[in-house]
Amino acid sequence: MERAVIVSSCRVGIESLRGNPLRSVLSTLGVIFGVASLVSVLAIGDGAEQFARDQIAQTTDLQTIVVTPNTGETIDGVRVPRAVYPVFSLADVRSLAAALGPRALVSASVSGSARLETTGDTAPRAAVVMAATPGVAERLRASYTAGSFFGEADSTRRIAVVSAGLASTARVGVGDAIRLGGRAFEVVGVFSPKTTAAGGNMAVIPFLMADSAMAPSPAPRAPQLLVRVQDVADIDAVKAAVTRWTESRLGPAWKDEATVGVGGPQLRIDQARQGILIFKMVMGTFAGISLIVGGIGIMNVLLAGVTERTREIGIRKAIGARQQDILLQFLSESVAISGLGSILGVVLGLGGAFAATAVIRSAAGAQLHAGFTWGTVALAALISVLVGLAFGTYPALRAARLSPIEAIRHE
Repeated sequence: MERAVIVSSCRVGIESLRGNPLRSVLSTLGVIFGVASLVSVLAIGDGAEQFARDQIAQTTDLQTIVVTPNTGETIDGVRVPRAVYPVFSLADVRSLAAALGPRALVSASVSGSARLETTGDTAPRAAVVMAATPGVAERLRASYTAGSFFGEADSTRRIAVVSAGLASTARVGVGDAIRLGGRAFEVVGVFSPKTTAAGGNMAVIPFLMADSAMAPSPAPRAPQLLVRVQDVADIDAVKAAVTRWTESRLGPAWKDEATVGVGGPQLRIDQARQGILIFKMVMGTFAGISLIVGGIGIMNVLLAGVTERTREIGIRKAIGARQQDILLQFLSESVAISGLGSILGVVLGLGGAFAATAVIRSAAGAQLHAGFTWGTVALAALISVLVGLAFGTYPALRAARLSPIEAIRHE
């Protein structure tokens, strides 16, 4: 019986909306535009956040954590080389990668110099040599004018990827040979001039080939571990995990053995994180204002409906309708308006977001794309229903509390 009463009250509410189509459409418009603005703001905001993170990843080292062995110590203001220091290996790369999982890409590198010889050279040349694992290509944000980077299967081959400057001055390309430290290395790739940290005469070779190419150095030369964090928001968590791994690898006194630091200044990381947070809060505020406007529209329309239908409400109460029945009737109207507005608003908002970002890409050349997630759609639907309930409650209570006798006498 209770269920039948609830269904009947909801049916009366829906029929009332159908009986006043113009008023229903006008009240729905407020919710449509409110939800549309929320969805478009969230979609464009997600896209802008991803664009900002991509720019941070491509143009800075803020997402790189470096584990550097301490090859020296300062005593009485004098830097003195250490006789014993950690030497990281490929096994360490694999161990740290397993500890971090998909949150970060782990690589290793060590840099030095080498005498550079090419066919036909008469004047002595030199090159900066980086011996690295394949993951370093992402940190360099590498692009190529020819060839490509080497892979895991090439770890024991004498091959090199050279900078555009070295390829130009030494007149070499993919397939040619250069001599580093007196040993021949085949060129398998040439970096484009846009590649970060690959300027001048530079050659990148497989990590295990370091000793065969680099000239002896008076100062200790030890490999670094490079951790490229996939998401700037995970930097603190990944750094903590790297610190725990370093302590387990080197022991309780690890701070004397190695340094764990972020590639960019911590201040810039904090600024980037704060900027993203402020952006989302500001955009969310605008969306909230739009929804409040839509909710006020629902309340105004329902209040007008209560005034127009006072006599109808009195008759319903006189023939046995309870306060909760009248309350449910008007709440069902409010939820129906907000629900329909939510569906249409999501479609309109997503369409507007994709159109707006297309215009931005065309006008500014920035690769900004609207972000679509089912979470955004679910949030918009939930908020629209809550708005319908919140702003429909007062008119519904006002209708439910009307005295049957006074309501019937109302003209």
